[in-house]
Amino acid sequence: MIKPVILTVDDEPEVVNAVERDLRKRFAADYRIVKATSGAQALEAVRQLKQRNAPVALFLVDARMPQMSGTEFLVQARQVYPDARKVLLTAYADTDVAIAGINEVQLDHYLMKPWDPPAERLYPVLDDLLGDWAASFRPPFEGIRVAGSQWSPKSHDVRDFLSRNLTPYQWVDVEQDAAVRAEVEAASPGLRQLPVVFFPDGTALLEPSHRALAEKLGLQTTASHPFYDLAIVGGGPTGLAAAVYAGSEGLRTVLIERETTGGQAGTSAAIENYLGFPSGISGADLARRATAQARRFGAEILTAREVAKLRADGPYRIVTLDDGTELSCYALLLSCGMQVRRLEVPGVEGLTGAGVFYGAALTEAAACRGKDVLIVGGANSAGQAALSFARYARKVTMLVRGPSLAEAMSAYLVDRIAEVPNIEVLTEAEVVEVHGTTHLEAADVTCGPGKDARRIEAAAMFIFIGSTPRSDVAAGLVERDPGGFILTGPDLRRDGKLPKAWPLERDPFLLETSVPGIFAAGDVRHGSSKRVAAAVGEGSAAVGLVHKYLETV
Repeated sequence: MIKPVILTVDDEPEVVNAVERDLRKRFAADYRIVKATSGAQALEAVRQLKQRNAPVALFLVDARMPQMSGTEFLVQARQVYPDARKVLLTAYADTDVAIAGINEVQLDHYLMKPWDPPAERLYPVLDDLLGDWAASFRPPFEGIRVAGSQWSPKSHDVRDFLSRNLTPYQWVDVEQDAAVRAEVEAASPGLRQLPVVFFPDGTALLEPSHRALAEKLGLQTTASHPFYDLAIVGGGPTGLAAAVYAGSEGLRTVLIERETTGGQAGTSAAIENYLGFPSGISGADLARRATAQARRFGAEILTAREVAKLRADGPYRIVTLDDGTELSCYALLLSCGMQVRRLEVPGVEGLTGAGVFYGAALTEAAACRGKDVLIVGGANSAGQAALSFARYARKVTMLVRGPSLAEAMSAYLVDRIAEVPNIEVLTEAEVVEVHGTTHLEAADVTCGPGKDARRIEAAAMFIFIGSTPRSDVAAGLVERDPGGFILTGPDLRRDGKLPKAWPLERDPFLLETSVPGIFAAGDVRHGSSKRVAAAVGEGSAAVGLVHKYLETV
């Protein structure tokens, strides 16, 4: 297996030698350390590494070098290795250059010279960055292989599930690889069931469900106990925050997630306004960190399990899973989040997963290289997706219903989109119909005040047109507003009165529903702010209220 590369660049020999020495002490066992004494020499090294298909994990580059600055080098290097982590070495007077680099090249970190002692000032930073890189890196080794058709919705679904669970795999298109096609036909005669997922132990799954994949991957799908202090339905930022705080405070906690942790936020290419991450953090990284943190504190996380029914039975709250299994608890938190709103126009349904996708679908980024892409929507998620896909696609066209991006998008994203030459924004635009046989080929749209009609050829279309609360499982149990959002706390009062079914003398707690001991938080709750930071805050606050409730049962 080829070792990933850490490339360090500095025009001062004594500095680059010192960096190389410190890097070898810490990382030589897992990474190949390569040094260069100029930007030009480093670019040549990048070219040779790419020819050998060698992965680059991190660039550690001096900010000021003659002929080519560190930022100028990184601008070119990231075109070849867009996923490598980027760090600038700066002197005290260069911090403005480094901060500017955060926006120009999506710099991950900058380090001040000198970095002694490295155990305190160098290694912790690089350990974190390399850990993040390794979590999303697909190493060139014979591990899990997914063989299917590029335009198969089920193939896309499996790849998306594996990616969101940070499981490395190799994708093989059976239409492009004759040798693998023969292997697949042996497992699935006539290619009737695709994809086929091959595992290193020699077994294979045909057209697997999420639960079958989760069980094969060793993810927890079955609860360890029949009873918990707190059960959490939904593993987005709200549910994960609640699991972290509940677990850390000694509550027996189980979190039940229908797909994989992260929720809609987990599909975001970048969350750039989340406190503590000046360069932004991807939704997948945030979900990975939070999931590991919750498990560390003892919370159980059930993956790929659907909640079929909820009920209250005296002091107990009962969760019925999709296979009929029942879990009992004292308190229940509904953090079910949202489900994407479907685009109801001719052609979309038949091409969903075959060029038409809901959300970012970052597994399709490589397939979009050099092709034209459509983004439908004008809020932050659509903007982040446009910036992400613009790194790969020939052209990205945003179709925005409103008169401008500024109506629903943060100003910093509007400014960044305006600076990217291969992103075009069409306002007052709507999709009328999509076309394609086996996969998306074009979309008919109207745009502008005059609703001018045009056909846009595209290989993929990513839809971000809003969402609706995923609260049907709680229908008939707790009070909801006309839009399906769950009512909590003061919002339960109508004309100053609580619901007739409320059985207690006290008022409901702030995040408590119309059923004592059942709480709701995050996007599914009426009045929530639909922001990641707010979702995390509500999840942690809910645990404090759960403690108050548990004092009474």
